[in-house]
Amino acid sequence: MQLLNLSLVVLLFFAGLAQAQETGKAAGHTPPDALHELSASLESLSQHAGRAVVQVFSTGFVLNDEDESGETALLTRQKSTGSGVIFRADGYIVTNAHVVKGSRQVQVQLGELREHASGHSVMRASGPKLEAKIVGIDRDSDLAVLKIDRTDLPVLEFGDSEQLRQGQLVLAFGNPLGLSNSVTMGVVSSTGRQIKTDDPMLYIQTDAPINPGNSGGPLLDADGRVVGINTFIISQSGGSEGIGFAIPSNVVRTVVEQLCKEGHVHRGQIGVYAQTITPALAAGLDLPKDWGVVLGDVEPDSPADKAGLKPGDVVLSLDGRVMENARQLAVHLYRKPVGETVALEVQRGAEKLTFKVKVIERQDDPQRFADMVDPEKNIVNRLGILCIEINQQVAQMLPDLRKPYGVVVAARAAGSPYSTELNPGDVIHAVDSEPITSVAALRAALDKHKPGDPTILQIERDGRLMYLDLEQE
Repeated sequence: MQLLNLSLVVLLFFAGLAQAQETGKAAGHTPPDALHELSASLESLSQHAGRAVVQVFSTGFVLNDEDESGETALLTRQKSTGSGVIFRADGYIVTNAHVVKGSRQVQVQLGELREHASGHSVMRASGPKLEAKIVGIDRDSDLAVLKIDRTDLPVLEFGDSEQLRQGQLVLAFGNPLGLSNSVTMGVVSSTGRQIKTDDPMLYIQTDAPINPGNSGGPLLDADGRVVGINTFIISQSGGSEGIGFAIPSNVVRTVVEQLCKEGHVHRGQIGVYAQTITPALAAGLDLPKDWGVVLGDVEPDSPADKAGLKPGDVVLSLDGRVMENARQLAVHLYRKPVGETVALEVQRGAEKLTFKVKVIERQDDPQRFADMVDPEKNIVNRLGILCIEINQQVAQMLPDLRKPYGVVVAARAAGSPYSTELNPGDVIHAVDSEPITSVAALRAALDKHKPGDPTILQIERDGRLMYLDLEQE
């Protein structure tokens, strides 16, 4: 019935349009044509937006998981291309982290920097290709910020992704398969798509054609505002099948602000394990309702525990927003600034209680250090690992180190003989009883051992000191 009504509306629209055209012709003039008006609007938007979209070229080393379990992290050389969008006139560009991760060199090809005048050749000249530096990378959101030495650049503004609605018209910009300055059109297929059940990230799904090379390009609404950054597709053929995903602009805005300011992103948690209430869960636990969020666990000594929250509490709202499922709670905590206090309203038995809970920083991904290595400088061949020294930047990423010195395992080299003993994120503090303060010192200490000799490493893993007994080959 709904499909029939929609078809009727479309027929009436075109019938009315045809009648208006005939009336206009009879009067001696051509009235505005809705389709041509739409086309002219899209043309104007594309011309304006395309000037702020760039092509990104990256050369470097990336992690390659040898198996699905991710137990062995290998480094392989890779060249990649993608897209980016200028969001600050002084040369700041946002793109996907996977476009530039492990890069030793990043270049940015600017688009045409002036408006395309009518009557000019359809072959538009590209802007210059410039060296870019990486300001910061955030693996969790798959976002990165680049900086080029240029000012007075055209920019695109971020829109409010919370206002997106299913069916809304959107345009995807980028460089699919290396074809620069391309634009495609579609609609918002879903405003909050979760790809992995344990992932707090939600994506915008769109049927606007997106292909390899579109990664990092903007998804725009009809007002020309960035409502998302295109990031990946789901495809059986390898090409666009109308299932593309973009990172919501509200997430992008939060991440790029922190990357520009501090070079990394702080993420919040309060120390709870939340579960979505199902009818079966509600019946078995005698909960007051069969939907919403229940706390399955509260970590000891966490902010939630100190505030008074308990397992079995039913979360009614977070800062006044009704919580309908565990994913929603995780997403809203995920985006809260560290140090901020949130208000959780919960139901415990017949009581409704409100707790003020401080947000603390979530532990970072140990694989993040792989983006900081240079395989030629950081390789430790005797162990088959790549390490970085603890400087001020690294120390800030490891604020609770037991000892203020050492080297951090950033990744394993191909064929590492100690793939089960050493993990990315481990800190090597000493070899035997000799303190290690640099990669060179680690190599020198290992070189004192003959093949087959036992080698005792003192490492720190997840805040715990331990000894590893390795037999060098």
